[in-house]
Amino acid sequence: MNMIRKTITVGGVTVGGGAPVVVQSMTTTKTDDIAATVAQIRRLEAAGCELVRLAVPDMAAAKAFGPIREQVGIPLVADIHFDYRLALEAAAAGASGIRINPGNIGGDAHVRAVAQDCIRRGLPIRIGVNGGSLEREIVDRFGHTPEAMVESALYHVALLNRFDFDDICLSVKSSSVPDTVAAYRLLHRRTSYPLHLGVTEAGTAYMGTIKSAIGIGSLLLDGIGDTIRVSLTDDPVEEIRAARAILQGIGLRQFGPNIISCPTCGRCNIDLVPLAQEVERRLLGSTREITVAVMGCAVNGPGEASAADFGIAGGRGEGLLFRHGEIVGKAPMDGLVDALFGLIGEL
Repeated sequence: MNMIRKTITVGGVTVGGGAPVVVQSMTTTKTDDIAATVAQIRRLEAAGCELVRLAVPDMAAAKAFGPIREQVGIPLVADIHFDYRLALEAAAAGASGIRINPGNIGGDAHVRAVAQDCIRRGLPIRIGVNGGSLEREIVDRFGHTPEAMVESALYHVALLNRFDFDDICLSVKSSSVPDTVAAYRLLHRRTSYPLHLGVTEAGTAYMGTIKSAIGIGSLLLDGIGDTIRVSLTDDPVEEIRAARAILQGIGLRQFGPNIISCPTCGRCNIDLVPLAQEVERRLLGSTREITVAVMGCAVNGPGEASAADFGIAGGRGEGLLFRHGEIVGKAPMDGLVDALFGLIGEL
């Protein structure tokens, strides 16, 4: 059913309600190692991260939010499990949001304390349900299913609503891509809260990116999802690169040049792979929202890449330069990339 989607604000970043899909990640450093955590967050910021979550396993980590926040520019979300006091301390120290499941923090008094503190400070809460750690009574009723994840999320929502807290974001992640997609589709139909998308425990950079692109991408193409984290067993900067590539690949956001290139075939008379890689390397860091094509022959040149702003197509000894589907010149193969960037101009 259609409903007006809610929004939350995390340290000035709007999530939900039709705002651009927000890219986020999570630090891998020990949070109370302030220097290392700040250094990693700065790398994430430089890569395009817009929200970052920090693990809070103890009071030292919670207290670190103050000095960390003073040294970085993006909002910090405290990731809390079980101990409500850690949420209160992280909020007081400077967290812009809390990730906590209220059913796991020890009863109404603790839920009330966190809810009231977040209301007073204007902090949103993300309820994060994982398919592998559902409440026993819910599993007994629904099994390990997408329906069980949704029921768990709504159970935690009800606990916060009991104390007049409704500034909520939800996630229902599984390591199974089909279960993840099914759970989010069901949750989207049953609630209006902003949704944090992700496939949990997706794996290393190669397979994890593929699983995340399938799961997150299919939901976003359905109009579902407001913020995304690509969970990879890798440097978290790779999560940002993958997330931005997913958003750009499906046309929701553009962060810089879009490169299209053909896979080559028996008609190709040039070594296209290093040519395309060199164009990609030289476009790194550019923020111009242009499409650049690198094609292997005249068949796949200006015609199939007519939507590109600029492009090249290889040939025997020389290549074609084209702009908006029109051939505008030729250049020898050893100077074709330079000629392309001359055509593009300043990046």
